[in-house]
Amino acid sequence: MSLAASSLAPLETTAARPARRAAPRRPMRLGEQLLGANLISADELETALQVQADKGRRIGEVLLEMGVIGEDDLLPFIEQQVGAPAVKLREGLIDPRVVPLLPRAAAERLEALPLFRVRDTLFVALADPQDLHRLDELERATGLKVRPVFAFADAIRRMAPRVYNEDFEVDVVTADLDESAIEVRSDITTSDIASIDQLVDGSPVVNLVNYLILQAVRKKVSDIHIEPNRKHTVVRFRIDGQLIEVLRPRRDIHAAIVSRIKVMSKMDIAEHRIPQDGRCQVAVDGKEVDLRVSTLPTVLGEKAVLRVLDRGRLTFNLDELGVPDGLLSLVKKMLAKPYGLVLVTGPTGSGKTTTLYSALELIKSVHRNIVTVEDPVEYQLELINQVQVDASRTLSFAGALRSILRQDPDVIMVGEIRDAETAQVAVQAALTGHLVLSTLHTNDSAGAVTRLIDMGVDRYKLAPALVGVIAQRLMRTVCPKCRKTYYPSAEFLNSLHYAGDKRRSFVRGEGCRECYDTGFQGRTGIYEVMYVDSELRSMIAREADQGIVREWFQKRGGVTLLDSALRAAENEQTSLDEVARVAFFE
Repeated sequence: MSLAASSLAPLETTAARPARRAAPRRPMRLGEQLLGANLISADELETALQVQADKGRRIGEVLLEMGVIGEDDLLPFIEQQVGAPAVKLREGLIDPRVVPLLPRAAAERLEALPLFRVRDTLFVALADPQDLHRLDELERATGLKVRPVFAFADAIRRMAPRVYNEDFEVDVVTADLDESAIEVRSDITTSDIASIDQLVDGSPVVNLVNYLILQAVRKKVSDIHIEPNRKHTVVRFRIDGQLIEVLRPRRDIHAAIVSRIKVMSKMDIAEHRIPQDGRCQVAVDGKEVDLRVSTLPTVLGEKAVLRVLDRGRLTFNLDELGVPDGLLSLVKKMLAKPYGLVLVTGPTGSGKTTTLYSALELIKSVHRNIVTVEDPVEYQLELINQVQVDASRTLSFAGALRSILRQDPDVIMVGEIRDAETAQVAVQAALTGHLVLSTLHTNDSAGAVTRLIDMGVDRYKLAPALVGVIAQRLMRTVCPKCRKTYYPSAEFLNSLHYAGDKRRSFVRGEGCRECYDTGFQGRTGIYEVMYVDSELRSMIAREADQGIVREWFQKRGGVTLLDSALRAAENEQTSLDEVARVAFFE
């Protein structure tokens, strides 16, 4: 049969049986879909339709403006309606390098915003991604293939000045800031307020700092970095251990931003040549949040870092840290000892302090005298006496530890063993009837033994003092919104020493607006617990080095950090790439 005949055949059959042809169903409109999903009420839809008829606005924009639905709830339905991805515009989604590809005049006329480029395709935000005429104009203007992405017209208009103006307008960023959402709880005097107002030339910089703190708390940021650059200031958030650029305020207000932060944290605003430390407390959305602030002079100006200490996001409970049951029982066995040294090891940012605080919460009691020496004290705990090492070094870890031993302690927590003197005093305290908890910077549990010996601790003292070592890392977990299944190559699995089924599938994140296009959201802990028994104690006393201790640990069936990480990948918590980044080392 010819192609023409083939294409006509269905028409002839349909004409012969007109009664059997079902009437085409009208696709559900956006308002009907939202009503069916119980996201809006019938009255709200009727009101929105009336506003739409009066003002000629799109129904989605009207509902959003009315405040009856959030943008995050609305976008998936719009995506289905327009047949294109729908995004909530934010700074991290836009690649500054592609912005010049579309002239500003054309962007404003077409109400379009370039987002990022993949080879010869430019992704552009449009309020009407189905407008073919507008797409043709964009392709002519950029010389690239254009793939439309839906974004609300108001959001495009608000974002355009940020990405096209090198001189960043602070008022544009903070225009939608709810000033009642954040309150600074530091005792700033009237004179302080007057001086800072003169420094920052009014409220925009104050609003910008408030905006950054507010967004950091809401987005579960651990640190805010405010860095001077030649052309602008760079603001980055550390989320799940990774730095993400969020804003680029203009360069000439950098000093004012840092000055505002200094006033909030009771620093000397006239001193710019030496590092300073401070802290303040703010109330964000009704909850208390501590900010630990540090400034550092650089060749381009002062850099400020704000550590966000939101206790509401933390749990100081060993049972909720994600330690596997078998390892958790070993940890509790260590903490039940009346004396000895328990170490937590790992790099900076691996959650060691949280583990120590959780251990203290488990063993604290009105019948025990528990004292800590920390630099600095990040969280204040009930029933625990916390000592902060003096910034001027007049009170060192070793000096504070000696003083604590004269205070009749039962349990001592040393924030970090940094030097030989502190190591020797800590081991001696463990030998004289005290339970000592501390941290070390080593790759694994076996490395703690070698590190203390290298610091000058005698083997005959370390062997009876050491109770156990907990090595840990924090791994990012795959974003649930963009997780995809894939099959890694056998070669890659072999490189990770994976001993399971090499034909099985694993998961990874492709990147979406929920995870800042990283593919990860949240973190989980992986642990390696080495309990020191009589056999290992004898080995430590007999000149055993790190390799021998590690070989003994593995022969005894110990779960290594890599084993723990691969298990998390098998359980589809994390990706193999994250395993290789965090837990794989020779």
